[in-house]
Amino acid sequence: MAFPKFNLIFFFFFFFLSMLLVSATAHDYNEALSKAILFFEGQRSGFLPEEQRQKWRRNSGLSDGWTYNMDLTGGYYDAGDNVKFGFPMAFTTTMLAWSVIEFGDMMPSQELRNTLVAIRWSSDYLLKTISQPNRIYVQVGDPISDHNCWERPEDMDTSRKVYAVDAPNPASDVAGETAAALAASSMAFRSSDPGYSETLLRNAVKAFQFADSYRGAYSDNADVRDGVCPFYCDFDGYQDELLWGAAWLRRATHGDDFLDYIQSNGKTLGADDNINEFGWDNKHAGLNVLVSKEVLEGNIDSLESYKSSAESFLCTLIPETSSSHIEYTPGGLIYRPGGSNLQHATVITFLQLVYANYLSRTSQTINCGNVYVSAQTLRQRAKKQVDYILGDNPLNLSYMVGYGNNYPQRIHHRGSSLPSIKDHPQFIACKEGSVYFNSTDPNPNVLVGAIVGGPGEDDVYEDDRADFRKSEPTTYINAPFVGVLAYFVANPNP
Repeated sequence: MAFPKFNLIFFFFFFFLSMLLVSATAHDYNEALSKAILFFEGQRSGFLPEEQRQKWRRNSGLSDGWTYNMDLTGGYYDAGDNVKFGFPMAFTTTMLAWSVIEFGDMMPSQELRNTLVAIRWSSDYLLKTISQPNRIYVQVGDPISDHNCWERPEDMDTSRKVYAVDAPNPASDVAGETAAALAASSMAFRSSDPGYSETLLRNAVKAFQFADSYRGAYSDNADVRDGVCPFYCDFDGYQDELLWGAAWLRRATHGDDFLDYIQSNGKTLGADDNINEFGWDNKHAGLNVLVSKEVLEGNIDSLESYKSSAESFLCTLIPETSSSHIEYTPGGLIYRPGGSNLQHATVITFLQLVYANYLSRTSQTINCGNVYVSAQTLRQRAKKQVDYILGDNPLNLSYMVGYGNNYPQRIHHRGSSLPSIKDHPQFIACKEGSVYFNSTDPNPNVLVGAIVGGPGEDDVYEDDRADFRKSEPTTYINAPFVGVLAYFVANPNP
């Protein structure tokens, strides 16, 4: 049937208008927040409670720690494997707790409770890792044997080797991050569970004392190195974790001794090094933002160098400034080479929003040379990152599993890609899982809320289970995004 020319014009006009409206559709940040928190239940190790909501998961790792006559059950699997790596788990905990500290009052009450539950699942585990004098447990599970299998956590028959560091051998990085995690968590629980909060803080001090007394990287220990490297080796040195742990203890205690520590050790421990990096291995940008609160709100001028470094970093995110700039994809996503790029996008976005809060409360701006950057500018740029991740990108693909109508179906995740115990109660052995890994079918279990590694520098993402750099979720991608989403639940249009 032929259409009159006039009708065709109106047809195309309304077609393109509808496409424009779809691309500009407001996101449901409340839904995204709820799912970002729910993801952590899919990563749980240990005995699962009755209120477990990711129903396809079951108990796992119930004998963890037995070779040391220790209970090391609980905690989280870091990503799509079945290993409990202490270094990224502690960082995940710190970021979840920081999310509550900065944005908890913006969370719906039920989601605040769920976030505290997610924090406690790992903080309880971290307490176990430092429960013996002069020892820290840094990992459970042999990653070589684990990565050689495609196996459900409930079926694990790979080595659950325990990796421990005993004094005077060093583990300043893991112990320092553990101190940060417990100190931040103590603040998150201060109003709802003051007794638990005090326990966390007391143990944070103990973890920091271990970190500072026996200085060095945990991956330099010969009996640990083969298990943690190259997966979570300390590539960037342990010094930043000492300052990071001390900064969190200062924040949690307001103690002058920790203030003195970050004042007097900043130069010697390299506070001015690598100031544009933040993640599970490098804490510099986060450290500088955290300490800047003391300068902006507390007028402690002796910490001005931290504030200067924080603002130098934030200026690199603004294309209009004269600073050397961070890289963006053509679609506008923050990009860092190396794979699992969304870990950078979520954590940098978090820092932008935290610093925007500090600026707002003190009515200040950032001097980026040729441009003054306001809190509103930081928030608007953060929103673009969030909306890209949730689907406003060249592929119209949500990188959060279970959010929207178009999201990754074949994520690199053992439990998600293998049939559940409920649907397939028979044991699936190490190599028997390969057929599921190699399948082109969507994963049978939807890991709701998981944020995958994300697209490459060209905005391209192939929904390929084997491409772990793009398709594997991690706890430390999601953790800062919890705080980010909480902000936008309360402020959808900054």
